[in-house]
Amino acid sequence: MNSQLLRAPVADTLTAHHFRAVGPQAELTHRLGALKELPGYWQGTGFNLIARPDFSAKDGDGFFLELNLLQEALDITSIGSPVFNRGSLQSDIAMYGVTYLHRITDLTSGGALHIEPGIWLNIPATSDPQAGASIARLATIPHGNAVCTVGFSQKADFDRIPEIPPANTVPFAIGSQPPPPGTPNPFAEYDLSRPSGHRSAPLPAGITQAMVTDPNQMLRDTLTRQVEQEGKTLNWITRLITSTPNDASIGNIPFITANANTLQFASVFAIESVTDADGVEFLQLQYSQTALLEFRGRRWPHVTVGTLVKAF
Repeated sequence: MNSQLLRAPVADTLTAHHFRAVGPQAELTHRLGALKELPGYWQGTGFNLIARPDFSAKDGDGFFLELNLLQEALDITSIGSPVFNRGSLQSDIAMYGVTYLHRITDLTSGGALHIEPGIWLNIPATSDPQAGASIARLATIPHGNAVCTVGFSQKADFDRIPEIPPANTVPFAIGSQPPPPGTPNPFAEYDLSRPSGHRSAPLPAGITQAMVTDPNQMLRDTLTRQVEQEGKTLNWITRLITSTPNDASIGNIPFITANANTLQFASVFAIESVTDADGVEFLQLQYSQTALLEFRGRRWPHVTVGTLVKAF
């Protein structure tokens, strides 16, 4: 029998020059660095606050304050091979990462609110540009935005509830800095004690004034309940902290640019190891992110927060 007939017809062509084989899982996990705990299926709840333009309003300040409680699902998958970036000023680099799909529905009505495909990347240190190791988040938003944020990771052991800084929801003039925490909001729509036709109604049960003033209060309340009422213990936290490095880091369709231009975006994703009262360890993900929408001469913070548990 001709030995050539036993050879797969593609054996001579599938060489290292034509494909990249997937490495062992342990090596891939190591290469993901601070992203290594992300792959899996996460589910949980959250809160969304957005002041959106309201062209049809006959009175008011030209915006509508939308407040939603959220049902969230986040599906994250490892990219099985390195992603090579070819260098002209320095040697090539290999990055590793994960893809994700984030689905959000309204917890009260079940209606669709958001779907976001994206990528997290673990980037090695480089010499040109001169930069240490970093991470990046690439997100595609169905309103017509494509976002690139860059940042770093932090890991810390905790035997107590960590401090979570406030998230600003007070609008401020374009070109000025965000107001300091505690600044009174000048718009009645943000005051739940005052009736308004330009705010979500009926207000979903569970949304409080403290959450509208500082959405991160929802994250603090979750941790406090877990530790003080449910007997859970927080072991360690890995924070993924990224933001847009410049105004060119978000691409917007022309309608967005003209009507609610979005130039800045920042987020913190905290992967948390938690042990429950029975001694079972699990992972949860708490995140807080803010996009700044520009219209009517102001920047309007769009803040979303959530707590998700890794289910698979």
